[in-house]
Amino acid sequence: MEERITKEELLERLFHDDYENLKGRRLRLTRVRVPGKELSFAHVFTPNDRSIYENLALHIGVHEGEDHRGDAIGMVRVTPWEAIVVAADVAVKAAHVEVGFMDRFCGTLILTGGFTEVMTAVEEVVRFFHETLKFDVCKIHRR
Repeated sequence: MEERITKEELLERLFHDDYENLKGRRLRLTRVRVPGKELSFAHVFTPNDRSIYENLALHIGVHEGEDHRGDAIGMVRVTPWEAIVVAADVAVKAAHVEVGFMDRFCGTLILTGGFTEVMTAVEEVVRFFHETLKFDVCKIHRR
């Protein structure tokens, strides 16, 4: 009679055998991540603690004398990471906000400005990515 094995049992046996055969050997692990079309984080808040602006280097500014302490902060995270450039473009066209930080290698965007302006910008980014680009999006968290 032929033994019936579930997929889970088969995978467990394969991984167990591989692990047992590789014990004591030098291993090289590779982490692979395939980013999907996703806006996975959207948060708008006004920090009480001025050190948050300083730790994010938002107190420096690009223009002499510019200081964003006291502004609201909007944060967005997107994959694929390059799409953050589109998010920044949509945000600054939707409301009077400043780009405090943008990283096209990690998909991170930080916006600063008045709470209403930052909220409007983040809402428009989420809407545009969902409706126009057909990304999976999260809800906006505000505090």
